[in-house]
Amino acid sequence: MRIVIKLGTSTLAHATGRLNIRRIEHLCRVMSDLKNSGHEIILVSSGAIGMGVGKLGLGGRPDDIAAKQAAAAVGQCELMYVYDKLFTEYNHTVGQILITGLDIENGERRVNFENTLYKLLEFGALPIINENDTVSTDEIEIGDNDTLSAIVASSIGADLLIVLSDINGLYNKNPKTCPDAELIEVVKEITPEITALSDGKGVLGTGGMATKIKAAELATKSGCDMVIANGAEPELLYDIVEGKSVGTRFLKRDE
Repeated sequence: MRIVIKLGTSTLAHATGRLNIRRIEHLCRVMSDLKNSGHEIILVSSGAIGMGVGKLGLGGRPDDIAAKQAAAAVGQCELMYVYDKLFTEYNHTVGQILITGLDIENGERRVNFENTLYKLLEFGALPIINENDTVSTDEIEIGDNDTLSAIVASSIGADLLIVLSDINGLYNKNPKTCPDAELIEVVKEITPEITALSDGKGVLGTGGMATKIKAAELATKSGCDMVIANGAEPELLYDIVEGKSVGTRFLKRDE
């Protein structure tokens, strides 16, 4: 299968913004094993700003654009250094692609992006994609990597999109405030009732359940299943790829 895996900031970093070393090592090992088994893996990775916040010793995620871009510049270097080091240990070559909204909206630039992505897969590399936070502004930003991962999945004709975060999936109520909240295991259609089940944003990240449901709409419309699961357990990736019940699976739309 061709699989897009999106890693959220909360999965990659501690609350301090510093890298969760044990988890990212585990994730890279599992993704490498999936690639070894014959699957094509495309990674959409958040975490640049969050890691920059931690490495620069800032008190929290900055509000102004210049500070965010500076944090992203520092954090992206660390992020790719870690990915390159870990995947190389399993004999996999990574390639970085940083894009903005213009690269998606402009027809010629989108074709160039897709051609590069296809060529990396042809070469057997593992593409790692992130928004170019060092130059993005309100006018040209994609906004969140949930949406970006769905755009990538649609562009590359992926069979499966896996969104890993700090939540187990989509619940019928907010599990943080409602002890009786129940996990929704399968979503066959994204109705207004499903769309209404959203929460706020994380401390270091930019996405919430609302962006994940939006991503599910984009992915399923393009013929791709999407799964939301908890990134704290990297081994769950095996079960998700095998079609087992993990988290919440949004089923692709039938043509």
